[in-house]
Amino acid sequence: MKNGWIYKNSFADYSIQIKKTDRGYLTQEEIEILMKQEFSTKRLERVRDVFLFCCFTGLSYIDVKNLTEDHIRTSFDGNLWIMGRRGKTDVSYNVPLLDIPQKILNKYRGKLQNEHLLPVINNQNTNAYLKEIGELSGIKKKLTFHLSRHTFATLTLSKGVSIESVSKMLGHTNIQTTQIYARITNEKISNDMALFASKVQGMETKFAVNF
Repeated sequence: MKNGWIYKNSFADYSIQIKKTDRGYLTQEEIEILMKQEFSTKRLERVRDVFLFCCFTGLSYIDVKNLTEDHIRTSFDGNLWIMGRRGKTDVSYNVPLLDIPQKILNKYRGKLQNEHLLPVINNQNTNAYLKEIGELSGIKKKLTFHLSRHTFATLTLSKGVSIESVSKMLGHTNIQTTQIYARITNEKISNDMALFASKVQGMETKFAVNF
């Protein structure tokens, strides 16, 4: 139309519709089931450990695969953080190292033959073993490695961590990407209303009529 080659916009009445997807995640209870599950083979135990590590750090497959001691640094608050740049987008990420992922790191520290900190196998086998892990643990959801990242995002937001902080930890280039995870869980509703109830406690005494 700009060049005068056509005189009518063929797409004038066409509108693009974006279908919202519900990205799965594990609940705290399901994570605890995985933590307690015992396996008869080391391969499943290792995949479970790496998966849980990412549930508490939000690291993607490629970033946890490339994780080395250089990424573990003492930050301004005197605590250990994971600091690096995402392999997918080259955007920096900074994640405080909580107790659970730190214990997982300690479990494998000095036991691997390369500089990597965790025993990460190829993505295809990882997802195949995660399916097996889910079946053995009685978890009905389809376990894939990327589910750990969804879990981290959803749980942190539902526990009250700001969306800006979660976006920074995930290394998102746009906060709109993080908003995909900003679902309202029943647990968050319960916690929010419990906080609200504590703030209005005593107002019932203001009623002019007793109930």
